[in-house]
Amino acid sequence: MSIDVLQEKIRKLKNPLIVEFSVLPEQIPPHIREGVDAVAADARFCRELMEGLKGTVGAVRYSFSQLALMGTDGLAMLSELLNTARKLGYYVILDAAEVLTPWGAERAAEAFFAETSQYPCDGLIVSPYIGSDAIKPFIPYCKDAGKDLFLAVRTPNKSAAELQDLLTGARHVYTAAADLVSRYGDPIVGKCGYSRVGALTASGVPAVLTELRGKYKRMFQLVDGLDYPSGNLKNCCAAFDRMGHGAAISAGPAITAAWYTAETDGTDYVQQAVQAAERMRKTFSRYLTIV
Repeated sequence: MSIDVLQEKIRKLKNPLIVEFSVLPEQIPPHIREGVDAVAADARFCRELMEGLKGTVGAVRYSFSQLALMGTDGLAMLSELLNTARKLGYYVILDAAEVLTPWGAERAAEAFFAETSQYPCDGLIVSPYIGSDAIKPFIPYCKDAGKDLFLAVRTPNKSAAELQDLLTGARHVYTAAADLVSRYGDPIVGKCGYSRVGALTASGVPAVLTELRGKYKRMFQLVDGLDYPSGNLKNCCAAFDRMGHGAAISAGPAITAAWYTAETDGTDYVQQAVQAAERMRKTFSRYLTIV
């Protein structure tokens, strides 16, 4: 798949949401955790949610490091879930922020983007803050294999401003990172008009979203942090163009843990997640129309 496929799924469903499966143990219903280990409970929870959300959202997101920390069983589960997601027709994004060396980037490019990968994904999130060495190994796969790369330009966590909003000369640090996205992404533009090298941005800083959308016309934005107190759907609209294209919005517990927020017993967790995703879609449509 490529950025064109992600954009088409968003357009078809009129829903820009990407469901992030970063799940805390308490966010998994008790009846699923009962009598099984954490890996088995997590796997069932994610699998059943993906099955239930099919046709409501077009993309899902997983974290390599989160599941790697669960050991070999966690990595086996990740492989299973990624393959299941692809079979269900989702566009699949994987976080790989742990890529922090040039040789690590080379190994990650092959491990995640090769045709025989155990962890198949369509898009990968990495940090650009070690410079071009974090980007170059992935570019051939973006050019030739239809893969997408998202660079974490401005993250949504509260302390991000301590470094990413600093001025370096006449530009902010996040703008320097966005310039890297543009440098490598502008030559690799899909039919939808957006590049296969995009930016991960933060929903809590709409001024930054507006600035990046205005300056980098071909940059696809993966807007993160909707689950943070500062995040809201109205802010996220600043990342989209006037046609409602060029961005997607990542949401985690607001969807996956909707049953927990609703204070039910969890037996209706799939239904609660679908309803939450649909409410978000309707709320987004009040502010912006996806053409």
